[in-house]
Parts: sequence; C-alpha cells; structure tokens
Amino acid sequence: MVKCNQCPAQSRSVSEELDLGSDISEIVRKYALQNAIEYDGQGKSGSVLGRVLSERNDLKAQVKQILKLVEDEVSRANFLANENGMEAVIQELESFAPEALSRERHKKIEGLKDLPGSSAKVVLRFAPNPNGPLTLGHSRGVVINSAYAEKYEGKVVLRFDDTDTRIKPPLIEAYDWIIEDYEWLAGKSPDVIIKASERMPVYLDHAEKMISEGYGYVCRCHVEEFRKFREQKKNCPCRENSISDNLDEWGAMISGKTSEGEAVVRVKTNMNLPNPALRDWPALRIQHTPHPLVGKKYNVWPLLDFQSAIEDHEQGITHIIRGKDLMDSTRKQSILYDHFGWNYPEPIYWGRVKVHEFGGFSTSGILSSINSGVFSGWEDPRLPTLRAFRRRGFDSQSLRELWREIGLTQKDISVSMQTLESFNSKILDPITERRSFVQGPIKLQISDEEIPQEVYCPLHPDEEIPGSREWKMGNIVYIQADDLAPSVRLKDFADVKITETSLKIESEKRSDDRPIINWLPEQMARNAVLVVPDGEKVNEVAGLVEDFNIEEGSIYQFERVGFAKVESVSEEIVRLIWLHK
Repeated sequence: MVKCNQCPAQSRSVSEELDLGSDISEIVRKYALQNAIEYDGQGKSGSVLGRVLSERNDLKAQVKQILKLVEDEVSRANFLANENGMEAVIQELESFAPEALSRERHKKIEGLKDLPGSSAKVVLRFAPNPNGPLTLGHSRGVVINSAYAEKYEGKVVLRFDDTDTRIKPPLIEAYDWIIEDYEWLAGKSPDVIIKASERMPVYLDHAEKMISEGYGYVCRCHVEEFRKFREQKKNCPCRENSISDNLDEWGAMISGKTSEGEAVVRVKTNMNLPNPALRDWPALRIQHTPHPLVGKKYNVWPLLDFQSAIEDHEQGITHIIRGKDLMDSTRKQSILYDHFGWNYPEPIYWGRVKVHEFGGFSTSGILSSINSGVFSGWEDPRLPTLRAFRRRGFDSQSLRELWREIGLTQKDISVSMQTLESFNSKILDPITERRSFVQGPIKLQISDEEIPQEVYCPLHPDEEIPGSREWKMGNIVYIQADDLAPSVRLKDFADVKITETSLKIESEKRSDDRPIINWLPEQMARNAVLVVPDGEKVNEVAGLVEDFNIEEGSIYQFERVGFAKVESVSEEIVRLIWLHK
C-alpha cells in the first residue's frame, strides 16, 4: 500500500507539530492555492516559500520549519486541482482570501502585447513542415499570428518549409490538411500560401549571388573535420578558395556532378565568434531524395535557416514570432541579412509550452507510431493533432482563448488539458442539448397499472435552450447496473422503489433525498458504443443512447458522461466519441 502524502488533514498535523500559528498556516495555504491555479495544478514549493517570506519577512529564521508546511500545503493544493478541477481550488481560495485571485488573473491574462517596431504594414508568417497535419503545438502559431494580423489589419503568410526530403520528408496529403486546419482554427484562410519547394530558383539565385560576392563558399570538408576547425576557431582550407573556384564548385553541385554529402555551401561569418553555432554555418546541401512535388528537378536544396531568411525578405515579413530556442536562427539570419544589405524583421520570442497529457509528441514520432500500428491514423482520439481535436468535437474558439490568455511570455510553462477543456466547456455548455446514455444497462419492468404515456425532459437544465425532449413511455425501462438500489429517483420523472427486476412508482414529485439516476424507457433506447480515449488505450463502452433527434456530427452533453460527439448513426448502432466532462 502506498501512503498518500497529499491528504488535506496532513497540513493541519504539520502545522500543529511545528507550533505555527493559524495566521501563518493561512498565509501558506493562500499562496499554495494561488500557485496551483497559476500553474495548472503543478505548483512549486520554492515559489510559494518566496511569496510567504515576502509577506512575512520575520519568518526567515524559521525557514526550515516553514518549508515543511509549504511542501505539505503545495501537495494538498495540487492534489485538489488534479482530482477536483481548478474550480475547486478557486472556490477554496475565494472563500478565505479572495484578494489572492487578482494576482493570478492579472498574471495569466497577458493577451496580445503591442508588437515592437513599426506596425504600419504588419506581415507575419506561419511556417510548418508539411510532414503531417498540425498539432496542438502548431496551433499556438496559427492563433497568435492570425490574431496579430487582425489587430493590425495586416496579413499572414502560410509558408510550407518543405525543402527537407530526407529527415522530415513532406507528405503530399499534409499540404491540404494544414490549410484545412489553419482555416478551422483561424476562422479564415491565410492571406498568402507559399510552398518553398516551388520557390527553389529564388533560393538558388541568392546562393549564387552570395558566392559571387564573396560572403559564401563551397566547403568539401567532412562534417567531423569542419567541427574541429569550428571548435579550434580556425578557417577551413575551403574558405580560402577564390570566388572563381567557388563558382565552379557551385556549378558542379547544381549539375549533379558532386555526390550527396561531398559538399555544402557555407555563409562566411567569423570563426572567432563566441557562439560556435554561428561560425560559417551551412546554408545549402546536396539532396538526391525525390521531392513529392518537384521530383528530382533540383540537386541542391537550402537548409531551413537560409531558405527561411530569403523567403522572409521576399515576402516582406515585418515580425517573426518564434520559440526562444531559435535565437541562434535569428543570429545566423541577421548575419546573412547584413551581407545582403537587408533589414531584419522584428523577432519576438516565446517560451515552451508543455501539455501534461501529451509529453513530447512530435509529428515525425506520431507518423512512426501510425506506421507501426500504435495509432489508427492522424485522427486517432489519443493524439494531439488538430484533426483529432476536430473529430472529438473541440470548438476552435477554445484553442484561440487558450493561446491568447497565455500570450507571448518567454517563460516556459506547463498546462493541463483540463485548462483547454475548461475553455471548451464554457463555449459548449450553454449551446449544447442534453441527452441520456446508459452504460451497462439492466432491464426493469414498471409494475404500476397506470403509466404516463410521455415524460418530458428539458433540452437544457438552465433553459438556455428552450423546449423539451418527449419520451414515449412503456412498461420497460433501463438503468445502469451500478445504479441499482432499493430506492432511487429516475431523473426528471419519479421516485421509484426497485425489487429484483421490477420497479414501482412512488411519487412523481421528489419526496426525499434518494439518489438521482440516469435511465431510459425502452422505446427511446438505441444500441450505442461510446469511444473513450484513455491514455495509451481507447476504450469502447457499450450502452444505450437516447433516441431523440440524435444527429450525426452533433455534440451533446450526456448525463454523468460529459460531452460527446455522434460519429455515426445506423440502424444497428450509434457510435459516439467522448470529448470531456
């Protein structure tokens, strides 16, 4: 047996053990709850301790004792968030320290800060590799770039960075998938669509210009050999070749006379630069693997930093929003821009966002898992692809609200799917009709001689959707096996008494506090399967679904189940896919 160290009772015992006053305990509790809200149930003891000591400087002498209480309260707050949801944490904090919520709200809702530099003609770009459809990670770029374009009446260039045919080869289907994903998420089409592979003459022309003007050269050094030169801050012998010789070498590369791996084109920088990554970085290489769009038309292909830099200039990009891990790309490209005499776009950086439930999924990793049979395809409900989210029934507005709230912070943050689900629930709840789903059904016969012909259940409990569902009644009803009890209330109908395989109506008005259960009359029940993604598994839950205007493609909120989408309807069975609570 594993002893849980997150039990709420433990915080009291620790406080008592350390003989700390109730005021100190409440301060610690306040900041622990606040921290859990800010970091989606992943609060940190160090951060909480810092806030406690900031408020009570006199406690520094007791820091070791305080830390024990902090650790316990942080565990308790995180446990509450993960088990009962963030609303439970917010409610508890609001009950005794509502002022502490203002910091959280102020901190989290950063929104869209003003872009640096000129905002007269804002042009942004979103540049995915089409080696698969867009994922949750990509969605941030779509949302933020399209939001800024809207704010400044600018435009977004959707650029397919598809010049790598070996490591991350493009999928021909992915081009259309990505456009569909973009339009679904942004609510509009990109202003410009570019495929880098179809722009090859532009990159090759700029490469030749770079070589002919002496700030690029062809290097035949083996990669390990050049690495030693770079580490030793020494020029490789190829760097000293004349422009004429370099152009001859370039011609051999272009014509296919040079084999793959024998030569690259490098950008001349300075081998004494402090950052080794910037020292004569590679711009183009030989690639003979056929491209799905242009085949074997080209022998030399640009590497991403070169291709992206050239295209950003060609399209008049004014601002580049990228991860802070790509700062070296900015530095490389800035050197190239200086060579060409161009002004580099304004770079804006953001930190990494980790979604707890999905870990380190990459598009190439997902593809490998699909090919090996781990996942059924890009729409597998266990995956973080936008196609999977659309299949399950997420509203695109929920993703837009998530990323707008996180904003452009450079801080690495971690969020839970619960956060996205919370946004989605707020959107769906007021506009989603209710239905009943009974899993593991058992059959009961109503023993009463007089049975109502119809039962009316509201389409929405708060009447935000007016009207009712009309259930035709007979003498047979179904309930869930785990709801079987001597006395229950059939939701929206009656208090009943159950004996063996039958039930008797005691009162249509609620007469006591007996449990309210989900149910269906036989005449309103259809066989159904509820598909539920569960970590690495997909569970199929058999049951009965309410047969009231059930429409394929619609989303309903099922009693005690949560939101689910109707995937298919046939005479034999209704297939549902679970969305979230």
